[in-house]
Amino acid sequence: MSTQESPTVGFIGLGSMGGGMTRNLQAAGFPLVVHDVRREAAEELIAGGARWADSAAEVAAASDVVITMLPTPRHVSDVVSGPGGILEGIRDGGTWVDMSTSVPEVADAVRAATSARGLRILDAPVSGMSVGAARGMLQIFVGGEAEDVARLRPVFEAMGDPERILHVGGHGAGYAVKLMINQLWFSHLVATAEVLSVGVKAGVDLAVLRDALIASPANSNFLQNDVLSILRDGDYDEGFALMLACKDLGLSVDLARAVGMPVELSGLVDQIFRRAKATYGDRAGEMQPFQLYEDLLGARLRLDAVGDIESGAAA
Repeated sequence: MSTQESPTVGFIGLGSMGGGMTRNLQAAGFPLVVHDVRREAAEELIAGGARWADSAAEVAAASDVVITMLPTPRHVSDVVSGPGGILEGIRDGGTWVDMSTSVPEVADAVRAATSARGLRILDAPVSGMSVGAARGMLQIFVGGEAEDVARLRPVFEAMGDPERILHVGGHGAGYAVKLMINQLWFSHLVATAEVLSVGVKAGVDLAVLRDALIASPANSNFLQNDVLSILRDGDYDEGFALMLACKDLGLSVDLARAVGMPVELSGLVDQIFRRAKATYGDRAGEMQPFQLYEDLLGARLRLDAVGDIESGAAA
């Protein structure tokens, strides 16, 4: 087993997010033990010196810290507590960090079931999409004990922006913060799509309208930056599937229900995303709900195709 300064990191889940995160861990010099449902997802890492494990239990047995980055809470629960799972391999006093977008109940159940084993468990979900994962510039929201956060900070800094690795509170706080960030971002997407579509339909030049909104108190990071992937490139971010966005929205609404807060607006945004999923398919990009409004407009909102927009011709 490796030293505290250079822990062996076990990583389970090598998809669009986990793939970039593990490449950055490897570049930072952390020994890796990896597992995924698709062994081919690990080929580049193995070529770079990572060790392949045939199960989550094998990952845990060979690692100082085990990280999960998985699609849903059910996947997390199965990988941790199911047959061949992390709990079968992790040593007493070991560390598990869940960086998935999940809910507190999963990790709470693990803590309750393993209270005598002294496991160190943190929730540390991320923001920044697959681009941030590839660049090692994710924002990371960590819930757990302060000493564990400090101990694992070098690991987090290999994957994220050091200035945006935030200890947001105790167990479960990371999950809650990430769900609220997602909910607000998805709401920004729907609001921006509505406003731009109505303004263009009313005859305002798209670029002029966006510039006016940016100069106003209604500006947002989504309007100023994130929406450019659509307006300039027609990119609805297929790196993160719409079905996963709908999953995240459902989790945020469930969290609100669990704490007794009414969320009428969030519920409507959830419905709009689910309508987009029914229209464009599970694998469509997470920003595809924007296209619902473009379809109603009869044009694609593109900064380099204003003439098409003004004429009402679909791009």
